[in-house]
Amino acid sequence: MVKRANGHWAERIGVVVLVAVLLGGAAYGWAELRALLSGVTTSTALDGQARSGGDTNILVIGLDSRLDERGEPLPAGLYEQLHAGDQRAGGYHADVLMLLHVPADGGHPTVISIPRDDRTDLAGCPDGVCQGRIKEAYGYAFSAESHRLAAQGVTDKAVREQRSRDAGRAAEVATVRQFLGGAAVDHFVEVTLVGFFQLAEVVQPITVCLAGDTRDSYSGADFRSGQQRISAAQALAFVRQRRDPRHEFTDLDRERRQQAFLVSLAHQLKEGRVFGDPEKLGQLVSVAKQNVAVDSGLDLNALAHQAESFAGGDLTLASLPVERFEKDAKGEDVNIVDPEKIRAAAARLLGRTVPPPPAATAGPAVDVVNASGREGAAAHVLKTLPSRGYRAGHAANAKHTHHTVVRYGRGDSASAAKLVAALGGGYAVSYDGALPAGELKLVLGADFREKAAQVEPVPVAPVSPADELSGGGVPCVR
Repeated sequence: MVKRANGHWAERIGVVVLVAVLLGGAAYGWAELRALLSGVTTSTALDGQARSGGDTNILVIGLDSRLDERGEPLPAGLYEQLHAGDQRAGGYHADVLMLLHVPADGGHPTVISIPRDDRTDLAGCPDGVCQGRIKEAYGYAFSAESHRLAAQGVTDKAVREQRSRDAGRAAEVATVRQFLGGAAVDHFVEVTLVGFFQLAEVVQPITVCLAGDTRDSYSGADFRSGQQRISAAQALAFVRQRRDPRHEFTDLDRERRQQAFLVSLAHQLKEGRVFGDPEKLGQLVSVAKQNVAVDSGLDLNALAHQAESFAGGDLTLASLPVERFEKDAKGEDVNIVDPEKIRAAAARLLGRTVPPPPAATAGPAVDVVNASGREGAAAHVLKTLPSRGYRAGHAANAKHTHHTVVRYGRGDSASAAKLVAALGGGYAVSYDGALPAGELKLVLGADFREKAAQVEPVPVAPVSPADELSGGGVPCVR
């Protein structure tokens, strides 16, 4: 059974801020923007580690901290607006991890989401911990360095904060490199929770689309089905939703939420709703100065030629595969992953040599019936079944239905439940005495969605004009 992946905020906002900065440079003029951004915090954590020439990989770290870059509390009024706790909440987990891959040949950029609760080896065993959730490398290294500096008598709070964060950044980058099979990380961008809210305030309202009605008392999410325009406060609830009383809601569902937000934001920036307004541009720069840290070698000017493609429909969004969700010894959520599949997926997305795929399994055969109303859905799902441990059967079409269901014969109820989990959870299973042993039938309804963990690129589609909210430009997520 798939268990709920709880946790703190999961906003994939660093890429949003980076896209905003890049588009701002293209629209406003790089010389002027770079002067305005001179107050952004820079870090020496990656000095000398960037490659010269070739592709560029930028790790985006979303820090679960309610403090500013100096380690000081935020204004009380801002905590009230966030509805996410005060300075005592959060911490130094890297609750957002995304790798932005920018090809040297001008090809389409790719954003790879790394689920924060993936269990893995932590590079260098920070603070003596050698294995844990990938997001924890930052916090363990931060804690160890903070205690070391205190023991040395370093009393300047701002200095100790940044040096401890540098240790956390270095540990997180090293762990991600190792996790992705040695993939290069040339630069990083770090953003805190408040940055998302303040950015959303600048660009609101934001167009999003929900596959169904949903509500969550924890985050304050309360949305109806369909496409709609939401405020900054609603956007925070949209990307922080962690549960739905009617459906299993995992970390991977949240990833799709944040990716959908990125699609909409990129289009709005391109359309000039922000950069055509000097006041809004100034507000955007202010957000970056207060809530963003970058490595000292990151040259935004070198990325300027890619800025238009970020919002022009050529940005690919993808996630890494998760096998299942579990609880660790402390009762905390953890994602179980297959290291070989992770490395193969990363290599494919980053244009590196792809290791041979895992040996084919002798799992159940699955026929797929398309009753979703979306052309080609069954054929597409069939192609993904071998990577999920199932034998591909036959594709067929049927009369439109809303609910997706996995049907099974005698002795195959466990296999049906596992297939539901592999598809992301939330679908029904039903006994069908006409099915022979070892065969399943997957009927795709209108509610079927591609599992975020499956490495299938999600192209950025343009957002419909504000007065045409019934259009299909914004991806609908649950």
